[in-house]
Amino acid sequence: MNKTINGKYDSDEQARNTEEDLIATGIPRDNVYRDKPNQVIKVSVPAETEREIQEIFTRHGIHFDR
Repeated sequence: MNKTINGKYDSDEQARNTEEDLIATGIPRDNVYRDKPNQVIKVSVPAETEREIQEIFTRHGIHFDR
């Protein structure tokens, strides 16, 4: 079952770099959504990959709820 993980970003560059990293690790582009007005990246992935997404967010300084 998929889970959506949300992370708040501070700049467009930070968001672009995070998106590129997510896609490079094999997350399908269609599963990564950037909500520009709210500065939030949303990623829909199987629950077992949540930790990997959180690590990518942390590496790029993206803030997410723990």
